[in-house]
Amino acid sequence: MAAVSLRLGDLVWGKLGRYPPWPGKIVNPPKDLKKPRGKKCFFVKFFGTEDHAWIKVEQLKPYHAHKEEMIKINKGKRFQQAVDAVEEFLRRAKGRDQTSSHNSADDKNRRNSSEERSRPNSGDEKRKLSLSEGKVKKNMGEGKKRVSSGSSERGSKSPLKRAQEQSPRKRGRPPKDEKDLTIPESSTVKGVMAGPMAAFKWQPTVSEPVKDADPHFHHFLLSQTEKPAVCYQAITKKLKICEEETGSTSIQAADSTAVNGSITPTDKKIGFLGLGLMGSGIVSNLLKMGHTVTVWNRTAEKCDLFIQEGARLGRTPAEVVSTCDITFACVSDPKAAKDLVLGPSGVLQGIRPGKCYVDMSTVDADTVTELAQVIVSRGGRFLEAPVSGNQQLSNDGMLVILAAGDRGLYEDCSSCFQAMGKTSFFLGEVGNAAKMMLIVNMVQGSFMATIAEGLTLAQVTGQSQQTLLDILNQGQLASIFLDQKCQNILQGNFKPDFYLKYIQKDLRLAIALGDAVNHPTPMAAAANEVYKRAKALDQSDNDMSAVYRAYIH
Repeated sequence: MAAVSLRLGDLVWGKLGRYPPWPGKIVNPPKDLKKPRGKKCFFVKFFGTEDHAWIKVEQLKPYHAHKEEMIKINKGKRFQQAVDAVEEFLRRAKGRDQTSSHNSADDKNRRNSSEERSRPNSGDEKRKLSLSEGKVKKNMGEGKKRVSSGSSERGSKSPLKRAQEQSPRKRGRPPKDEKDLTIPESSTVKGVMAGPMAAFKWQPTVSEPVKDADPHFHHFLLSQTEKPAVCYQAITKKLKICEEETGSTSIQAADSTAVNGSITPTDKKIGFLGLGLMGSGIVSNLLKMGHTVTVWNRTAEKCDLFIQEGARLGRTPAEVVSTCDITFACVSDPKAAKDLVLGPSGVLQGIRPGKCYVDMSTVDADTVTELAQVIVSRGGRFLEAPVSGNQQLSNDGMLVILAAGDRGLYEDCSSCFQAMGKTSFFLGEVGNAAKMMLIVNMVQGSFMATIAEGLTLAQVTGQSQQTLLDILNQGQLASIFLDQKCQNILQGNFKPDFYLKYIQKDLRLAIALGDAVNHPTPMAAAANEVYKRAKALDQSDNDMSAVYRAYIH
């Protein structure tokens, strides 16, 4: 593609990953966000979402020149909403330009007229100047009094308004620090939540040399014991640190943009056990980002594709652990997690002092605590790191990682977590991540059951299910999850992205977690019964959205 000249404020199409080209605007990055080294890139804010990212020049195209072409190749609803937002932005910008132009003309006419009236004759200049000097001296004291008496009035105004009044500027010219870099969204897209825009790439860049560590990827600490001395919040910062009522420090992402293309892979040898829906995407991204990976799977044939991509083959879990520095595992449930560690030729047989084991399975706190104890008893290091997401997010390297256990090992896994996810949280001692993950999936599973219930109720009462989805997509519940799962149901496509049997397992474990602390979980319990009904209808190996079928049988 021929090089194009782009500059701050230009509207562009940005192409990232498997997603379609998306409209955006080149803006100034936050002050604390460093520009990636390497090829020339621009910081782009995307319309219709809250996403923004550094995009290489070759991944950008001018908006107007390619508008028709892009609209032809993408008919998605969210895409159209983003295009509508661009058009509204252009209409507003045009209106501001016309108003500014009209005001400028009026100002010029007024200035010319004023100059004509106020231009003194040469004979009168000295006399008027002398008189004016006398008035100035006389009014000096009065001016001080007026300033003092007016201070209370100014005090009632906002700091921003006072600043504007105290810093007059020429009409039509923005101040240096108030350039129009924001993107006004149309009312039709205000409810659309952020999507995984930040991981897109125009072309695969696997072969490119890897530079410095990604400055956009953050690790987040949730300490449950230390109380922060201050509460610091800033809109322009990537992180918001706030003091919660519990007294704990919560460091949360102000935005979740991650550009996974600039990661320095660890020099440690990485092992990976389990190549299911989640594990396959994780291993693929580890390899793409230059990690040395040895894989094992119970069904050996699943390893073949990754061997072709450069992975090494491990014959048993014990062999993988013994030959690698850090071994990750991602399996289906507590039983599988225990068998993998304690079974014949299992992980425990390969553990020796210094070896590291990271369990990414979603299990209960008791199971992960037991595994941690046996690993540590052999001199190994242990970290739990279950992931929130689905197959698509795993493939895109946009998972959310919840970690707990060995803090040093968490830091050692930094480049791996950057390759597989957009955000990671460190939650303290072993067991905390398992509990948090179950709570997250409990909320997600209950929400999915409610969506299915709503769609079936709409159908039996003669309402359009598509119209219901359209309404939800314009409201506060709008999200990629809602849209994708409803589309699955409307199209009758239940190809697994997150197995129904696994979300039911997580609901069951979450309910047990509530029982252990005598906390009611009535919503989760009701949803669990619906999923059990769906399993009885042979939906276990379908996507969780197949819970819909429990309502129509």
